[in-house]
Amino acid sequence: MPLTLAFFVALLPLLTVFLLLVVARRPASQAMPGALVVTALAAGLAWRVPVNYIAASLVQGVAIAAEILFIVFGAILLLNVLQASGAIAVIRQSLLALSPDRRVQMIVIAWLFGSFIEGASGFGTPAVICVPLLVAVGFPAMAAVMAALIIQSTPSTFGAVGTPLVFGMEAGLGGATAVEAALSAQNLSLMEFIAQVGSRAALLHAAIGTFVPLLLVVIITRTFGEGQARAEGPRLWKFALVAGLAFTVPYALTAIFLGPEFPSMIGGLVGLAIVVTIIRQGWLQPEQPWQFPAEETWPETWSGTVMPSLTPPPAGMTVFKAWLPYVFLGVLLVLSRLTQLPLKGWLQGLRAAWTGMFGTTITVASTPLYLPATMFLLVVAITYVLHQMKPSDLGRAVGRSLPILQKTTLALGAAVLMARVFINSDVNSAGLPSMPLALAEGMSALAGGTWPLFAAVVGLVGAFVAGSVTVSNMMFSLFQFGVAENIGAPPSLILALQTVGASAGNVICVSNVVAAAATVGLLGREGLLVRQLLPVVIYYLGLAGLMGIVWATVGG
Repeated sequence: MPLTLAFFVALLPLLTVFLLLVVARRPASQAMPGALVVTALAAGLAWRVPVNYIAASLVQGVAIAAEILFIVFGAILLLNVLQASGAIAVIRQSLLALSPDRRVQMIVIAWLFGSFIEGASGFGTPAVICVPLLVAVGFPAMAAVMAALIIQSTPSTFGAVGTPLVFGMEAGLGGATAVEAALSAQNLSLMEFIAQVGSRAALLHAAIGTFVPLLLVVIITRTFGEGQARAEGPRLWKFALVAGLAFTVPYALTAIFLGPEFPSMIGGLVGLAIVVTIIRQGWLQPEQPWQFPAEETWPETWSGTVMPSLTPPPAGMTVFKAWLPYVFLGVLLVLSRLTQLPLKGWLQGLRAAWTGMFGTTITVASTPLYLPATMFLLVVAITYVLHQMKPSDLGRAVGRSLPILQKTTLALGAAVLMARVFINSDVNSAGLPSMPLALAEGMSALAGGTWPLFAAVVGLVGAFVAGSVTVSNMMFSLFQFGVAENIGAPPSLILALQTVGASAGNVICVSNVVAAAATVGLLGREGLLVRQLLPVVIYYLGLAGLMGIVWATVGG
């Protein structure tokens, strides 16, 4: 098969995702299985991949998907346990008592607390926590949803303790012969390379994300203010920039020195400590608090049909006690990742592996105790005792977590299986490279050295159509690696741009917008929300592309 024809055949799986999700408006639970079928047919019929390799790829995908779903369940369960124990109510009240100014409240709750929740739980949970909180204390539903979605950009690359990189990118690159050869020449393991990607992504995010709090207050005050109050956003620029730096500096340093699992968690916690101290000292605070117009004057489009309320905290639940489970989680995760301590070796000691599946070179391996989900479940057990919960409270938390897992399973599982068939197509009798590398050859011929300008856009498309930074990285990592190799750009930079773009796509991806809108009854206004959020996405992609082309030219 000529390479030109191979390029268009390799494009079919991605085109299928786009057509089903965007054009036909089918849910991801239908679109991703459809794309899996197209991928398997293209691999078997056009690429002539042996049937045993396709079967082994599917089994490998099931194992990877099970690990990711285990992490999702652990993260969501801990969040629901804290809600059931009353800890989240105390955390909310402690944050709201800081300032009467709506701009300051937005930065503390959406930007800092929301980023911390994204780092700990991921998968759209900031909207579940922050949107109802903001509405309950007087924000228009539309403003609350916009605020929660805008902040999804910067922390999402490292959401759910680094899942988009540690599992998404690993699944997208693992086992690819071209990647193994390139990294072997640099004496790098795949996880060391992914850590490099994470540090570069964090630097890009830090440069762009520092201005997100300012962008947040400017957009909200211009959209929801009246008269001269519409111009009050820029006047908070000093506090907004300090709040941006309070998150992005520890975030970037954590990615560089500790790895991709903790940047958003540590950035959120350190940022909260710094900004709360600044507010309590009265530094950089506005003379007159900014407020929304009187509620009776709000247009109908501002309000939702659901009015959440804050659950009264139980007696004896202090702020320290409420935050303690997240402190335990951070400490346990850090201790389990330090190579200087024996804990990492103990956890990795339990290993299950299946080599040479169905007579192929494909291998499945798992270290279940080393997965972050194990730490989540351990902290759930600690919280159950610490917060003196009842069995019914724990049962209610599990009951709330399972439906979320069920909604995720089919779409995420099919996406992982599709990615593995896509990647493992390098073993074929047609003499072709794998499908992602065939795409890479075509794109590198078209774009050449200007590719860093567009790499982030590919990541955004993946997140927009699949609703996940993790899935975007699975689908496009090998493709981006191949383009980088073909044009002579640093692969770690191009993959950093990939995940930065995917995080920007999180702002407007359909699943996130629908989930955020549903929490306050704004369903049916998703199109309006996407249009209002497009300036944030354009800002993020534009700056990422410019930084990428400069970095590739000067540092490449």
